[in-house]
Amino acid sequence: MAITCDVAVLGGGTGGYIAAIRAAQLGKEVVIIEKDKLGGTCLHRGCIPSKALLRSAELYAQMKNSESYGIETAGVSLVFPKVQERKQGIVDQLYKGVQYLMRKNKIKVLEGTGRIIGPSIFSPKSGAVAVELSDGEMETVVPTNLIIATGSRPRTLPGLTPDGVHILSSDEALALEKLPESMIIVGGGVIGVEWASLLHDFGVKVTVVEAAEQLLPTEDEEVARELLKQLQRRGIEVLTGAKVLTDTYRVEENRVHITAQSGETVVELTGNQLLVSVGRQANVENIGLENTDIGLHQGFIRVNEHMQTTEPHIYAIGDCIGGLQLAHAASHEGIVAVNHLAGEPSHGYRTEQVPRCVYTRPEVASVGWTEAEAKRQGRNVKTAKVPFTAIGKALVQGEPEGFVKMVADAETEDLLGVQIIGAHATELIAQAALAQLLDATPWEIGQAVYAHPSLSEIIGEAALAVEGRSLSL
Repeated sequence: MAITCDVAVLGGGTGGYIAAIRAAQLGKEVVIIEKDKLGGTCLHRGCIPSKALLRSAELYAQMKNSESYGIETAGVSLVFPKVQERKQGIVDQLYKGVQYLMRKNKIKVLEGTGRIIGPSIFSPKSGAVAVELSDGEMETVVPTNLIIATGSRPRTLPGLTPDGVHILSSDEALALEKLPESMIIVGGGVIGVEWASLLHDFGVKVTVVEAAEQLLPTEDEEVARELLKQLQRRGIEVLTGAKVLTDTYRVEENRVHITAQSGETVVELTGNQLLVSVGRQANVENIGLENTDIGLHQGFIRVNEHMQTTEPHIYAIGDCIGGLQLAHAASHEGIVAVNHLAGEPSHGYRTEQVPRCVYTRPEVASVGWTEAEAKRQGRNVKTAKVPFTAIGKALVQGEPEGFVKMVADAETEDLLGVQIIGAHATELIAQAALAQLLDATPWEIGQAVYAHPSLSEIIGEAALAVEGRSLSL
């Protein structure tokens, strides 16, 4: 006998389980189908474990530099197995929390692999899901609406397939039992620079190779230059505009060797291990899309502003639709999808309202358009940049590196974007995101009263600077 429900969610990652909770809040009967563990990549192989490692790395670096704060220690030692133990403890605690939320909201969880099937005796239209349960039994779920939330996996390069020994993806890197002496990182996007930062803070010699002309290719050029300067100042080797020649990869005496080329310059790189960090690809294979009329574009599921696929009763959210492959974006997309299928008021989805965060040292965060993007959109822009050196709390914290850049429309005064590189940027960006949501202008942001001394003052100062009224420059 098939299981019927109002909403079935194929994939129990962050976007999937948030969508399920929202549907349950609206009185829907919900089933989640998950082949691994609830929480998905973010909880088990991404956001949470990587940030736990980054926090340990950051604290270790600060403790080694404690004399600059007037604190002398007898020495600081890194015990990496305990770092990993702390990381796993955090993951386990949050995993229990997600399981509790499923019970609290009376959401049925099927542990197994789901595959969408075409019209059958159970359902006159595609959208039913055949589930092979973990015990080998089969079950069929027939929902009124289906939400696909199958996520993504690390993208690989031909000739550099991760083996868990010499070549790693971020999945294998998170499970390292001991740190290598040196690491070559192929890719200078978000994941690549985060790993470069944390590994260097742990004492690993790091080399980053990025094919684009700047680190973080989709972010502001000035931010990218500042990040490059700060990483190089710390001793991280960075090659931009450089392509690794995968056919030169070899292992000799338990060390990896590979050649990178930038124009006419050829560089031979060597290290204990190589980390491939060149983005993520959607998990859209073997989920039964061929049994539907759902369309794909460049390997991602096509959706409209309400997260509907080309089959209106089937929605898709998260990494499998491309765009901003971020956990909080997936969660928001899940809520948008559920509100729409339930007939609730929905304002659609605007990516320019979603913060983008990079947890390096210093941190990088942004929301809205960069200056270059705004100009490509035909906007006449005005910008301002305020350094953290102008903010007393940044000096007190001993973290004066970086700046806030604000981009506004010179004609309408609309706030178009904010970019931050500096201490706690990933927290400060929330102010800018709220301003974007409320359609605030820099003048309005500048009228707010900011606590002193606090890092948040830099947002107000940047807003005043856009108007030519900075009080600190």
